[in-house]
Amino acid sequence: MARSLTSQYAELTRQRLAALPAEPSPEELNEVLRTLGRWRSRMLANTFLAREGARVRGGLFAGMEYVSEATEGALIPRLLGTYESELHPYFKAFAEAGVETVIDVGCAEGYYAVGLARLMPQASVHAFDIDEAARTACAELAAKNAVADRVRIGGAFAPEGFEAFAGRKVLVMVDAEGAELDILRPDLSPALAGMSLVVETHDVYRRGVMEELVRRFAPTHQIVAVRQQPKAFDMPEWLRALPHLDQLLAVWEWRLGPTPWLVMRPKG
Repeated sequence: MARSLTSQYAELTRQRLAALPAEPSPEELNEVLRTLGRWRSRMLANTFLAREGARVRGGLFAGMEYVSEATEGALIPRLLGTYESELHPYFKAFAEAGVETVIDVGCAEGYYAVGLARLMPQASVHAFDIDEAARTACAELAAKNAVADRVRIGGAFAPEGFEAFAGRKVLVMVDAEGAELDILRPDLSPALAGMSLVVETHDVYRRGVMEELVRRFAPTHQIVAVRQQPKAFDMPEWLRALPHLDQLLAVWEWRLGPTPWLVMRPKG
């Protein structure tokens, strides 16, 4: 018999508590807190699904049919439409500028690959992920939202791969848990000089990532660092009735630490 989500997290919490020393560090206690936070976040996502179904409720991708299980990260902020909402004004501007091609490296289940295909009906989307389950989920999501004809899905993406898209009006999305340094190599792909980029930086996994990307792209791009902000959104009534901690956890994106984005536009 399958164990419930609560029993799985209860066992994991017991194990982590039992492993704590008599004088635990703040980091050790924080990991226990994160475990419980992830449990509650998933329970809130289940409540959302039961009440509203698997459809994005608000934000930039409102109305997008979505998944009931995320292949990576928190599900309920995506369903609420608050996920990475700091980037919404930039995506709107790129859509209005008439992006022709989106390259999404680290697409997971397709929140951006499919969301941007819906937002930019003139654009083709090339989505890449090294995880087979993520690629399958992305393909299913594209079909569910009737954009499968414009979303092409692949596996590993080589840094030279941008050359195939040279001369187009391109938006590059990269969320690769620190591998952004390996993927974004202007020395190997000169075509990047003419492309716009939105990159999540992961100094939390690989020290110096943000600084190095700024160094690489400063000669060719205007760069804006975008940092996470508090969330303001149209809260559903059932969530409004829950304790404040639940409301905070509903928009928590499970980040280990600051992961600012770089929004980079070609100069000129």
